[in-house]
Amino acid sequence: MGCSSCSTNSSGVPGGCKNNGTCGTDGCNKLTVFDWLSNMEPVGDKEHSKIIEVRFKNGRKEYYNNSSDLTISIGDLLVVKAEKGYDVGYATLKGGLIALQLKKKRINPKSTKFLEIIRKASQKDIDIWTRAREREEDVKKKSRQLAISLNLKMKISDVEFQGDDSKVTFYYTAPGRVDFRQLIRDMARQFNTRIEMKQIGLREEASRLGGIGSCGRELCCSTWLTDFRSVTTSAARYQQLSLNPQKLAGQCGKLKCCLNYELDFYQEALKDFPKSDSKILTEKGIAFCQKIDIFKGLLWFVYKNDSVTWHQLSVEKAKEILKINAKGEKIESLEEYATYEDNSNDVSFENVVGQDSLTRFDNKNTRFKNKKKKVWKKA
Repeated sequence: MGCSSCSTNSSGVPGGCKNNGTCGTDGCNKLTVFDWLSNMEPVGDKEHSKIIEVRFKNGRKEYYNNSSDLTISIGDLLVVKAEKGYDVGYATLKGGLIALQLKKKRINPKSTKFLEIIRKASQKDIDIWTRAREREEDVKKKSRQLAISLNLKMKISDVEFQGDDSKVTFYYTAPGRVDFRQLIRDMARQFNTRIEMKQIGLREEASRLGGIGSCGRELCCSTWLTDFRSVTTSAARYQQLSLNPQKLAGQCGKLKCCLNYELDFYQEALKDFPKSDSKILTEKGIAFCQKIDIFKGLLWFVYKNDSVTWHQLSVEKAKEILKINAKGEKIESLEEYATYEDNSNDVSFENVVGQDSLTRFDNKNTRFKNKKKKVWKKA
């Protein structure tokens, strides 16, 4: 959902608000929350009515106390207190949903001391904040050059200035611990501001930078996913996926988070199937399970001495054979129990006009190749 200025014009061309991820309506931003309780009275304690959620760069959100009882609307640019100085951010949430958000993030409003909201941002505050944001890209490039010159094994992925331009935070990823004391001295000397370094994980880096996944949609971690659960290769095995690192890895270089979305369904469905390492004893030899199709309820077995021919068995037939083997008996062969798909009823399509031919555009146009020029003679 985009803001009104991002909508298309009469000719169908997107307008674009040119805010680059800082839309006041919060509709174009990452990890947006729709306030479906905006027209209702606050739920629970009245203490939550004074707490405002404020969003900063790349979806970073903090909670502040509106002790001055300012009239704040969603999308207002606020000046809030920081550890040293002040910061500037957008108001994104207030009212009844604040209690649910605090509970979700395990924040106790009674024991937590929230920082104060100073005022609504004036034009002077906005100008200082805008100039600081315009410097971020240039500062990121220079900081990367400084890290390379010091041979530090780290990658500076993002830079965020505080609203008053008194501090800059560098977000970086590194395989291990990094001694960046000299780097901080060089940065403070060159940028003339306070420096803070924060190490983030690869998944958090991808969520901050954003991007498009292999599915064609925006990354889950940058749109709605907030908790990063561990993903293992066993999730791919349960879903009968090929263990190809290039296909299973996301933009962060780790296994895709979406591998866990349907894992519970597959684990529940596999309870009705024999184990994938099941062996069938026959007079022809031992047969191993080669493939399982959960949706069709089928299994494929192959003989130890003949791995080319696959024999298709239903779940019921496979369980029946395994019960016979459990008694110490062998079956004659898999062919007695195997079922084969009947493809005789498949619908066939005919190429009537040649429009399905892949080489229909390869033929050169010989329409005017041997055509002689007509010479018109005067009568």
